[in-house]
Amino acid sequence: MLLNGRPVSRETHQRLEHFAQLFRKWAKRINLVAPSTLEELWSRHIADSAQVFHINPQSAEWVDLGSGGGFPGIVTAIMLAERNEGFVHLVESNQKKAAFLRVALLECEARGSAHPVRIEEAQKEILHCDMISARALAELNLLLRYSSSWMIDKSCRALFHKGRDYQREVEKARSDWDFDLIIHPSAVENDSVILEISGLRPKV
Repeated sequence: MLLNGRPVSRETHQRLEHFAQLFRKWAKRINLVAPSTLEELWSRHIADSAQVFHINPQSAEWVDLGSGGGFPGIVTAIMLAERNEGFVHLVESNQKKAAFLRVALLECEARGSAHPVRIEEAQKEILHCDMISARALAELNLLLRYSSSWMIDKSCRALFHKGRDYQREVEKARSDWDFDLIIHPSAVENDSVILEISGLRPKV
């Protein structure tokens, strides 16, 4: 089985298939993604989300901010299940979406837990992580503020999906922050990237 041209086990593919079925079922009741993108669930959302795991396939403790419908957090948690190591903390303040995330984690036997709290509260609950992810949540400057307590003076890195306007967001964020940046072109969407950020520190 291949995902983004990379092999995944039959068990992982089955878990992703089950997640897709659950997603479509729940999406009829609550707004998990824009309805117009449901027909592209695999390419637009699942395959796109899997890219963050492919950038960092090592076992790690993740925090996924604003997990929403589970992208990329649930996909990462499913990929980690194949290794039987690593863990994803999915932070989602919307109670209905958090309920969906809990069901998806359980039924897909994924390695993670849902935190139905605001990001500011999650910082008090989750004291350490190795990786942070977020997709379609906020501009980079705000994402860095959300992530700062986990990243400043620590080895934690962040992987943020961004669209074609990412250069403007990076320039704006550099007015408030210093950080190291690696730009990974998206294997799924033209003009999209994943920003890998480390060494975060506030401007003095």
